[in-house]
Amino acid sequence: MAHLACNAGIFALLLFARLCKGTQVEYMQNGSYVPGKVLDGDVDLVEFPLNLEYLEAEFFLFGALGYGLDVVAPELPCGGPPPVGGMKANLNSVVHDIILEFAYQEVGHLRGIKATVKGFPRPLLNLSAEVFSNAVDAAFHTKLNPPFDPYANSLNYLLASYLIPYVGLTGYVGTNPQLQSATAKRLVAGLLGVESGQDAVIRALLFERLSEKVKPYPYTVAEFTDKLSMLRNRLGYTVDVDEGLVVPKEEGAEEKVSGNILAGDMYSLAFSRTPAEILRIVYSTGNESMPGGFFPQGGGGKIALSYLK
Repeated sequence: MAHLACNAGIFALLLFARLCKGTQVEYMQNGSYVPGKVLDGDVDLVEFPLNLEYLEAEFFLFGALGYGLDVVAPELPCGGPPPVGGMKANLNSVVHDIILEFAYQEVGHLRGIKATVKGFPRPLLNLSAEVFSNAVDAAFHTKLNPPFDPYANSLNYLLASYLIPYVGLTGYVGTNPQLQSATAKRLVAGLLGVESGQDAVIRALLFERLSEKVKPYPYTVAEFTDKLSMLRNRLGYTVDVDEGLVVPKEEGAEEKVSGNILAGDMYSLAFSRTPAEILRIVYSTGNESMPGGFFPQGGGGKIALSYLK
């Protein structure tokens, strides 16, 4: 009788799941994220990453397609001003396909966040070659000649991409411990998983070309990534939450390797950043209250605006 009761219970559960197909039950079973209400204290923390997601979506879309959200998903900018300076990059077929996938992933991220919280319109973004060139000049403490052009070829574009996803990744790591609601934690965990994957792909592609000179400059890929990481540490006022593709062996995983495709701390755990540290970097000013760089008028949302006030 117990066996029959057990079978009846299982049948009832299966029938219920069948009847609820397409509802939250099915999503819970297959692991998909289900947008839902988050606690009031989590709203601003979940909204803030929209700044980086807008930036990444536009940069990857323009790089792969030559146009951005206003064409691909015109409802997502919510009336925010169109970005300036973005253009189609001269990418080989492999890098193009990777960047195109990243681009549509970022569109999905925007949808996921906005399905959970109200969000805010796209801030004004500057994707011009000049912004990237200025960042590279600041990293090397010299003015490169000719100016660095992120859209010129695949290697340059990957180096430019090195600048962006990792910043968002560390932001999600920093945000997660502060969240209270399960929905917000699930959303941020899902975003972090894909953002970290994007960063790993970019770093792996660059690691393959570690010793290659970034023409026409006398610097190698390894030197570029090291300098860009040090720049982000310097702008963010952090000591060592950013690392290039090669580190001293004593700073590598278990002090055994110098290769650093995945940057991590002494426990090989991802580093974290605060919203203020992120803004200092993406503004390129080292000051969360002084817009510039990719965000000439500053970021959106309550957290970013609080610093501008």
